[in-house]
Amino acid sequence: MADEEWIKRLEDGRKVKFIYQELPKDGAFLTAQVERNEVVYSVVLAAAGNPLSHEAVESHFNGELSKK
Repeated sequence: MADEEWIKRLEDGRKVKFIYQELPKDGAFLTAQVERNEVVYSVVLAAAGNPLSHEAVESHFNGELSKK
């Protein structure tokens, strides 16, 4: 199983830490945490289609990350 962690800077300057963990049976656990924010957004996918690219992981949080 693969585990990945990376940081991306959004257009508005905020940094977001993403975590992607592959789970058994093609599942995945995804998280996104905005810098200096105690809220962590999480998604569990039962049929993720692993492996996922960074762009695919990030796209799951577009709605939440567009809010300030």
